[in-house]
Amino acid sequence: MSSSAPNAVLSVSGIGKTYAQAVLSNIDLTLRRGEVLALTGENGAGKSTLSKIIGGLVTPTTGQMLFNGRAYAPGSRTQAEELGIRMVMQELNLLPTLSVAENLFLDNLPNHAGWISRKQLRGAAIEAMAQVGLDAIDPDTLVGELGIGHQQMVEIARNLIGDCHVLILDEPTAMLTAREVEMLFDQIARLQARGVSIIYISHRLEELARVAQRIAVLRDGNLVCVEPMANYNSEQLVNLMVGRELGEHIDMGVRKIGAPALTVKGLSRADKVLDVSFEVRAGEIFGISGLIGAGRTELLRLIYGADGADSGTVALGSPAKVVAIRSPVDAVRHGIALITEDRKGEGLLLTQSISANIALGNMPAISSAGLLNASDESALAQRQIDAMRIRSSSPDQLVSELSGGNQQKVVIGRWLERDCAVLLFDEPTRGIDVGAKFDIYALLGELTRQGKALVVVSSDLRELMLICDRIGVLSAGRLIETFERDTWTQDELLAAAFAGYQKRDALLDEAAPRDTL
Repeated sequence: MSSSAPNAVLSVSGIGKTYAQAVLSNIDLTLRRGEVLALTGENGAGKSTLSKIIGGLVTPTTGQMLFNGRAYAPGSRTQAEELGIRMVMQELNLLPTLSVAENLFLDNLPNHAGWISRKQLRGAAIEAMAQVGLDAIDPDTLVGELGIGHQQMVEIARNLIGDCHVLILDEPTAMLTAREVEMLFDQIARLQARGVSIIYISHRLEELARVAQRIAVLRDGNLVCVEPMANYNSEQLVNLMVGRELGEHIDMGVRKIGAPALTVKGLSRADKVLDVSFEVRAGEIFGISGLIGAGRTELLRLIYGADGADSGTVALGSPAKVVAIRSPVDAVRHGIALITEDRKGEGLLLTQSISANIALGNMPAISSAGLLNASDESALAQRQIDAMRIRSSSPDQLVSELSGGNQQKVVIGRWLERDCAVLLFDEPTRGIDVGAKFDIYALLGELTRQGKALVVVSSDLRELMLICDRIGVLSAGRLIETFERDTWTQDELLAAAFAGYQKRDALLDEAAPRDTL
């Protein structure tokens, strides 16, 4: 057998995959040696399924593949990796109770006579981490103690160790800072120079224009375009992806911003969140910006009672009434909801149906005397499937079979059934395609028109600038500055994000002992 195109490292022919319904149909695609091939499309279009087939995680229903001119049909991810085909998924493949170094070399721990060589392991880990800009992190740190952005960089570093011929990156920059994105792009250029072929999955079209030579667009499981990247601008690609035109702006509708609904005063926890105070009014979207590690997620967890605060108060209503929130149960009872950034680890039961997942937060509405009403559960789920445009075969479909964006919609749909006055959104559009993002933005607008107070954490500054009424910037655990709509610029927001670290570093320099002659 031979490759279907000159200089082809990987070819797929007639690839299809069917679960409850077809999610991929007759895909023909070639990956050239040393190129970056962008793969994009709406959630549910089949991007992740195709990449998982190539990476050995999913077996295709139809079709065949060639790798370096030979038949390729991996029975597992391990088999694919042994051949040099690696995949960095949105859902990380790390063990939180092991150190960064141990995660990096879990399959090949340096040892002597059965004893792990800690010195050798640490040295190898430092070298691997330096490639992706993790120099400042101690390799002995437990992965579970890192933020999700840093965890993603560890996952990328793990896949770059050893012999890599094809690297699949699934939304690799979704949780990275601008600096980390640039370091990733530099690494991609170095990999290309070594002849490594890269499949780059992303909804961030400006990134694709920077790194990719060709682009493949999937829509509803079909390949609708494989062309040089230079042939298309962002607007044309969006139209190909969604089959309809989308504007660059969103009308959040006529809203009435009322009295404060959430008041946070002096909230602190260790060195993660330091004396943070702000208020959010009814009908308002309050954005929280900042670099990875700035304390954004930690702040939401304190408000929600998922972590205990060392000091500070949370108050609701106007006049503000301080409430005791010692756990998420307390938060929900007081009308506070949290849509977590880690949908798979904290937001979903992957082995359960859409109905069961949406029902989780709404048991009183669909049960009586401790007995669940199956028809009410199904109707509740169908209502959210329709409202959220969740792509699925039925309410009975397993959540694990949905795309990442549709899984996120299930999480959001669960909370929409509850009458929560305050909703905390942590990266609500992470891993969601450009069409679905506008659906989510419209939903946020509708919630504010109902008088809800929204707090939105996002790594995408343009997203916050698009939807928020005010943006507070966290830096090194402190709320540095709050900007009003029409008064902010991207440069000012970025400057504020770095300001806390610069001040902290200056104080550390002043406190450091000086050498004396």
